[in-house]
Amino acid sequence: MTETIVAVGTRKGLWLARSDDRQAWRLEGPHFLMSEVASVAVDTRAGRSTVLAGVKHWHWGPTVQSSVDGGRTWTESPERVLAFPADTDTALERVWQLTPDPNDDDVVWAGVEPHALFRSSDRGEHYELVRGLWDHPHRPHWEPGFGGGAVHTVILEPGHPERLLVAMSAGGVYRSADGGASWAPSNPGISAYFMPGNEYPEYGQCVHKVARGVDGTCYAQNHRGVYRSDDGGATWVSIADGLPTDFGFAILAHPTRPGTVWNIPVANDGERIPPGARLQVQRSDDGGRTWRMQATGLPAESYTCVLRDAAALDTADPVGVYFGTRNGDVFVSVDEGETFARIATQLPDVLAVRAARLP
Repeated sequence: MTETIVAVGTRKGLWLARSDDRQAWRLEGPHFLMSEVASVAVDTRAGRSTVLAGVKHWHWGPTVQSSVDGGRTWTESPERVLAFPADTDTALERVWQLTPDPNDDDVVWAGVEPHALFRSSDRGEHYELVRGLWDHPHRPHWEPGFGGGAVHTVILEPGHPERLLVAMSAGGVYRSADGGASWAPSNPGISAYFMPGNEYPEYGQCVHKVARGVDGTCYAQNHRGVYRSDDGGATWVSIADGLPTDFGFAILAHPTRPGTVWNIPVANDGERIPPGARLQVQRSDDGGRTWRMQATGLPAESYTCVLRDAAALDTADPVGVYFGTRNGDVFVSVDEGETFARIATQLPDVLAVRAARLP
């Protein structure tokens, strides 16, 4: 029987929810209590059941922890301590993103703070700095967003290992066509209203999250702005019309159905609560041309928020939609957002949610 796992990284540890039918859930944890877990990845490539967690201990600092049995037990290794080379004169603040590469069963990418990208060629045991991005002439000008300056999104294109897309706050979207050796900004059409004198600069946009659809369409949630790219991130058009607000953090694209995308709106950048205090998900089935609210089972009065990596999908049919809030609730929908149920409550501030079906 296939087991579904939901890994929940929080400000004070990691919890895991398990289910055989996505109806009854067993909650385990905490692992790494009192350590921040800002990133999680579930690696099911080549039949594995590996969970990777970007853990920041208050005393020992940031590292990547690994479990090969679906998060039941964990092994610590000094080799998984990401470190900047001595010549960079830089210290790692935290690991914001862990992304298994769909084109190579042994490669894992790590986006970190400060703005940088690391690559592992041995399933997450050792990591090397991607010099092409680190040495980019724009890097000294990338500013930290409200949550820090980090590469928080790493997108790979199945079948094209040479193509990579990263997003960062506040630098924008950058793409590579040579496996990370060189990078170019890719923000045409994305507004940076806060930039004096130039609302559409080459770079400097405060992108919050990018998701890639199965057909290659990309969707971006920015600091005030929701966008779609039909050319792999080369150009962008606004799809915010019909949404209650264009501010938010999380965006998700259906893993098998083109055009279906979910957005979790936030009232505005000042209040950072759900629109009208109504916790909700917005869904589009036509690439963002029209939207409809999905809120059945969610609190009708809510003053929390969902962060950029605190939402995820699984690959079941129908697809499961999962997200966690800053007040420690975790919700699941097994009918693609039509109805939601709470599977955890009163956890610490949820930073990252990942769902997967273990082999």
